[in-house]
Amino acid sequence: MRTRCSLLLILLLASLLQGCTLSRAQIKQADTVVAASVDRQSTCHRDDHCATPSPLLDAATQAMAASTPDHPEHIVTLLDDSEASLAARINLIRAAKTSIDVQSYIWDEDDLGQLALSELVDAARRGVNVRILADQLFSFEDPALLAQLALTSPNLHIRLYNPTFHNSRTSALDFAAGLVCCFMKFNQRMHNKLLVVDDTIGVTGGRNYQDRYFNWDNDFDYVDRDIMVGGPAAQEMAKAFNLFWKHKRAVPLTHLRDVNHQIMRTTSAPRWPGPHYVYPARVAAAQAEAEDRDWLNEHVLDNALHTSKVEYFSDLPAKTEQPSRRQAREFTAHLMQLVNHAKQQVVLQTPYLVMSRRAEKIFRKLHRENPAPQILVSTNSLASTDAFAVYAYSYKKRKSYLTKYGFNIFELKPRAELATDAYMQANVEDEDDDGTPLVAGAAGTHRRRFPGTDRGFFGSTGKRNRPAPLTSPGRRFGLHAKSMVIDDDLGMVGSHNFDPRSDHYNTEGGVIVYDQHFAAELRDSILAATQPQNAWVIAPRKPTIPILGQISLFISDISAKLPLFDIWPFRYATSYDLKPDAGCPPMQPNNPDFTRCYTAVGDFPDVAISPKLLYTRLITAFGAGVRGVL
Repeated sequence: MRTRCSLLLILLLASLLQGCTLSRAQIKQADTVVAASVDRQSTCHRDDHCATPSPLLDAATQAMAASTPDHPEHIVTLLDDSEASLAARINLIRAAKTSIDVQSYIWDEDDLGQLALSELVDAARRGVNVRILADQLFSFEDPALLAQLALTSPNLHIRLYNPTFHNSRTSALDFAAGLVCCFMKFNQRMHNKLLVVDDTIGVTGGRNYQDRYFNWDNDFDYVDRDIMVGGPAAQEMAKAFNLFWKHKRAVPLTHLRDVNHQIMRTTSAPRWPGPHYVYPARVAAAQAEAEDRDWLNEHVLDNALHTSKVEYFSDLPAKTEQPSRRQAREFTAHLMQLVNHAKQQVVLQTPYLVMSRRAEKIFRKLHRENPAPQILVSTNSLASTDAFAVYAYSYKKRKSYLTKYGFNIFELKPRAELATDAYMQANVEDEDDDGTPLVAGAAGTHRRRFPGTDRGFFGSTGKRNRPAPLTSPGRRFGLHAKSMVIDDDLGMVGSHNFDPRSDHYNTEGGVIVYDQHFAAELRDSILAATQPQNAWVIAPRKPTIPILGQISLFISDISAKLPLFDIWPFRYATSYDLKPDAGCPPMQPNNPDFTRCYTAVGDFPDVAISPKLLYTRLITAFGAGVRGVL
């Protein structure tokens, strides 16, 4: 009875919140205030808007000039390194002469988020047209900040995608009401990440504007990847951004109730006060690299590739499964078509190994071919992920992945060497006496940083979204890169997770490069994360007691097929690690020497006994129906 009353209360609240839209008069009044009060002072009066010289933009401009409709020219750079990815962004923003378009799924107010915003504000103040489009659910939680930004410059324009009940901030009650009243709309998010400068060069990939995507979080950071493209494909990026910008779900700030009220409450609202960095030395170092032409040449342009065929694809806004709107899933459909035609090999990197039904059908077909293409998958372990609910469903499907789809699965270790090396390059160590990571404040103060502050779909910040506790000490890392290589012929870098959310609900975008040299570079980058020092191998469990072991595996098969009550703890497959003293090279589970060279380390290596382990087991047992939501 109490549950029914609570549900009715939420439904009533949802209907009231949906009805509380702003009137046209209220929006017009706020627009008038902004027009009258916006800071119109300019920091530059030159025709080029005081753009900083940039070797990156110069190279893209040259590629654009050399392009013809029949023979496009592109310069392409794989941005595996977070330091190079950040420096490239800052450099391009400072080099912009006319326009900057930025699209993001998450925009935090930590050091990285403030730095990116500060650079964009400076560009707007010198006369560049700057547009920022961020998904509302995971960006800019402070309506007062957005009200200040609305008055910062007439060249700075910000919109939030798909806001919950016409607000910039989503409370826990709003979140619950959104799930109950309008789940399909609430569940559809803009997952694209994009930066386009002067319609000439663009950056896309997996990184959001938050510390952990650039190795700036002292506890939990992501192994991620972007791609920078100069040439005609950047114009396609700009066109895709415009489609989102003009869509009805991209809502201007004055149309948001809480921001509108902030603007109207004080017509003399203080301008954006500028950034207040917790660790200003790290920010200054990144800015210095972005201004250093030699550094950019060495760490960015020297790795660039000149090639012809490059495509940018994006799903359309308000992506849906309705038959009349299937064209909205253009990027997703194109990816599936490419995989479907693989002949020799598919190398896939995804943080969430949960396949959509369409992907399952394609990989099942590929596995039945003779010869079947090799499928290599780099993904997260429970120890490395902060999305343990998603991992639990992946864990349930392990046998199918290995036997029906022919996957060779490598799960990232939380202390992976390649991630640790990247972190050390992007940071200066700063620890207290007991080895706890610290971050220096502007006034010499320190504060501890905790993992798991990223907001998942099932809640906001807090303990429940932190990664599972580990048995080993030290800084931890998780995988966030989304990339694919097919038959050594093409490589894709983008935002698509190859999961049901990316397939059906979230809008996604990415770049496909049809070049063997690029494909080889991307493949090597992905495979580096599968090496023994960086990942565990998932392989069939070897029964230690012949008869009982076979019985256990038989029960496990039956249990895994159950939509509910899948509770048998001994699964078909488990994690293996290369024996350090065996003198063996890395190998795959089908190698006859695998058992001699590798040792089983358990289903959840390095994960301490905790409620997270219990949650993982419970979701494995009872969560089969929530695949699409995950």
